[in-house]
Amino acid sequence: MTLPRTSFAMVQTARRVLEPRDIPIPDIDDDGAILRLEACGICGSDYEQFEGVLRTPMPVIPGHEPLGRIAKIGDRAAARWGVDVGDRVAVETMLSCRHCEPCLSGHYHLCDTRRIYSFIPLTEEPGLWGGYAQYMYLHPNSIVHRVDPTLPPEIGVIFNPLGAGFRWAVELPNTQPGDTVVILGPGQRGLASVIACRAVGAGTIIVTGLAADERKLALARSFGADHTIDVDNEDAVRRVKEITNGRGADVVLDVSAYATKPIADALSMVRPGGTIVLAGMKGFKAVDDFVSDLIVMKEINIRGAIGVTSSGYRNAIRLIESGTVPVADMHTHDFALEDASLAIRTLAREIEGDESIHSCLIPPS
Repeated sequence: MTLPRTSFAMVQTARRVLEPRDIPIPDIDDDGAILRLEACGICGSDYEQFEGVLRTPMPVIPGHEPLGRIAKIGDRAAARWGVDVGDRVAVETMLSCRHCEPCLSGHYHLCDTRRIYSFIPLTEEPGLWGGYAQYMYLHPNSIVHRVDPTLPPEIGVIFNPLGAGFRWAVELPNTQPGDTVVILGPGQRGLASVIACRAVGAGTIIVTGLAADERKLALARSFGADHTIDVDNEDAVRRVKEITNGRGADVVLDVSAYATKPIADALSMVRPGGTIVLAGMKGFKAVDDFVSDLIVMKEINIRGAIGVTSSGYRNAIRLIESGTVPVADMHTHDFALEDASLAIRTLAREIEGDESIHSCLIPPS
């Protein structure tokens, strides 16, 4: 396959500034590959990067949820990944060294020298490190997953948020059949967590959101949530206690963005000996009314969650390909690649009258 000399890309050059550029497509050796993107998902951390909260180096090509077809691949990479030119793959976000202690102990997402697609600047060759582009470079240490080529790309790209649902809401807290799970935040990862918890047989699923989240809360119920709580008009802690007959939840997952009150509430919502998973970024703000004695007295387990690992992605892709859950119901927007800024602002509710739940960028073919 003959590739063009350059790839169109949207490059972040400053806070809230994305500029169109043509970036040279590099030659590759036997261990690398070039991906032709079909879609790149947009999530809350894209907004945090856009706002400058994540302090990523610039200029940089954002986008860490890429789905596409192999356009060019080295022989060793093809053998290692089990893919060839034309195959559709989902690309994991993390790049690990494979040799440090965390990698060798099975925690490659916590690699001592971890790098993340979309956070690697243009100054590091070959520059095409993000999904806001027509083409993307695949490093030899990448992990890729085959995806059914017949799926619409905007549905296949849901592998990333759904993978987070499986890892954050099921794997990390070890959610078991019959467990009661509270999910704080009904965005795409909250909804994905509902799907994942229902898939493993959780007993009762409770989702909280704002009054403005009415549509998302309705979607949560359609995906299997037993109860939804409007925190603007209801006392969320009291409602969880009522629903659980005073016991509290086995698992509380926070995927809300910026708001810190859900973290303090989680300490009261979880049962003694239960688990809280914190996955929603707060812009490095301190948490008011955080009563650490509740952790001691109730022996609460608190886990942080960064990213998704292979098992979560595999479970997500398997479920999407099965067609047993209408995951497409959460997809609301396709944006042209050049409209990346609009896509991010729409997700962040900066565009009045237009609400995005799951959206993606579609590059020009």
